Amino acid sequence: MRMSKINAVRPGSFVRMVDSHSKWAESLTEEKFRVEAAEIGGQLREQGFTDAVVAKCFSLIREAATRTTGKRHFGVQLIGGRVMLNGMIAEMETGEGKTLTATLPAAAAALAGIPVHVITVNDYLADRDSRWMGPIYHLLGLKVGTIVHGMEPSARRAAYSAHVTYCTNKEVAFDYLKDRIVLGRESGRAGLQVERLYEKRPRVDRLLLRGLHFAIVDEADSVLVDEARTPLIISGADDSATSERDTCQTALALASTMVVNRHFIIESHNRSAKLLPDGIELIQNASVTLGGVWKRRHWREQLVTQALSAQHLYLDGKQYLIKDDKIQIIDEYTGRVMADRSWEHGLHQMIEVKEGCTMSRRTQPLARISYQRFFRRYLWLSGMTGTAREVAGELWSTYKLATARVPTNKPSRRVKWPAQIHATEEEKWKAIVDRISEMHQKGRPVLVGTRSVKASEHLSSLLTARDLPNQLLNARQDVIEAMIVAEAGQPGRITVATNMAGRGTDIILGPKVPELGGLHVIATELHEARRIDRQLFGRCGRQGDPGTCEAIVSAEDELQRSHSRGIWKVLSRAAAARRRGLPSPLRGFDLRVAQRSAERLHRRMRRDLLKIDEHLDATLAFSGRPE
Repeated sequence: MRMSKINAVRPGSFVRMVDSHSKWAESLTEEKFRVEAAEIGGQLREQGFTDAVVAKCFSLIREAATRTTGKRHFGVQLIGGRVMLNGMIAEMETGEGKTLTATLPAAAAALAGIPVHVITVNDYLADRDSRWMGPIYHLLGLKVGTIVHGMEPSARRAAYSAHVTYCTNKEVAFDYLKDRIVLGRESGRAGLQVERLYEKRPRVDRLLLRGLHFAIVDEADSVLVDEARTPLIISGADDSATSERDTCQTALALASTMVVNRHFIIESHNRSAKLLPDGIELIQNASVTLGGVWKRRHWREQLVTQALSAQHLYLDGKQYLIKDDKIQIIDEYTGRVMADRSWEHGLHQMIEVKEGCTMSRRTQPLARISYQRFFRRYLWLSGMTGTAREVAGELWSTYKLATARVPTNKPSRRVKWPAQIHATEEEKWKAIVDRISEMHQKGRPVLVGTRSVKASEHLSSLLTARDLPNQLLNARQDVIEAMIVAEAGQPGRITVATNMAGRGTDIILGPKVPELGGLHVIATELHEARRIDRQLFGRCGRQGDPGTCEAIVSAEDELQRSHSRGIWKVLSRAAAARRRGLPSPLRGFDLRVAQRSAERLHRRMRRDLLKIDEHLDATLAFSGRPE
């Protein structure tokens, strides 16, 4: 079937069309369900995704959800589903049931014979959502597959052969790259079919995917924008590489003798170190007694620059964790460990030597692609998120994805309190603990968001010292994440979490909590993207529940220091003046200045990455290589 875009969704009339089929759907027996589902699938293939056929299809899917899960799609979820089936991004507020909403376009497309990938941000959500929503698809006669890290190729192949496959952006993108490696230079359909005649295990039988047909991207802004700053690279062991531990140790020793602002400077905004003339001279003098790579200026300067970055910009508990003698990268947007990822250009090995871990072998790239180019290869792309408005222009310019705002099912009762700005981190933490204590005494549950594992553990220790019982949720506790989040809305509960609690989690309020004012959310730092803050604040005030949120920050926070270009100094003076009872020189100052600066930088980085990726693709095309 040819998929073509339809006219813009007319919310009211479409919901009424779906409702008009409700009695018909409710009258169906279980045996008749699959027969009607197959018949509607045929109509979708013949007529396309017209309002009339889609409305009947959505009514059938809604009835399947009611019977199997006890959850019935609201009118706004029907609108969200229609938006996504229209090849757009549905912006739905946090707590509006995006997981259930995705079953509408996914099942409709699958009934039409189109393989569907429902893509989310981590294995936990992919597995959870496929299990929760699986019964809906089964009643419609559809098969559901799940892809998580560590699966064998045969299991992956089977999961991708299902009508609807739940997976993460990382897993499906790397599986695509693996298929490109298998196909090699010659990937024409005719050649692959002929190969079946003489090969015992032809390449076509070793492929994992059936192609890139229809993708529904959950947390679309995170996947399509935030993740797009990092290229996806499959690497193999570099057999030519020798042991580099001594070289790294020498570089780290040299770096430790250097003085900041004399031998080097730290460019926090783009997380890099830059050598100054005195630093270059120091390295040159030291290289006189060294051999090998130290005789070549470019190599020795690059080594020391990497060592400086490893020492000053990549820290345990912030950018990575040490687990089982390995360096495990922490995703700055989700707060989760990415155990199978590594930094390139020798930085990962440098950090391993710095921390005294077993040094892994260097690798060489076998295939690479950016998320921008990968997702543009889907024949049909759509998504959903609670925070798309800030990046709506980029989603359109990069992916040609329009964004449609979907109204809430119930009016929001979330109240945002004014931000508190303190001069120092010490004052900030004291204010946070005081606020938590105040809420705890009232019996209100509190969720506190931090930007790093280190910060979450520091706050937890401060709370413990004040005899305030708390639950800690960061990359070290990812196994029991669901249990911690499930209890976060109980009376008097204090939960300290990294970004892990910011997406894809529902916090159900305990008894009498709504009467007390609901969940109170505190952001201890502003993130480099305003959307991440909105995700955290969206943990409260869901589905018409009451809730409050606020930011309690300091002038010494990383965002202000890295991206405000001196404004953090003014913030310090303002906070100090306020402490002494003097008029603040920053009355009406917008804290989001630094965020906008960071967002501009990251937008430029994503644009540059896409240009480099497209340039590489065009250059390698001369050799016949597709990636």
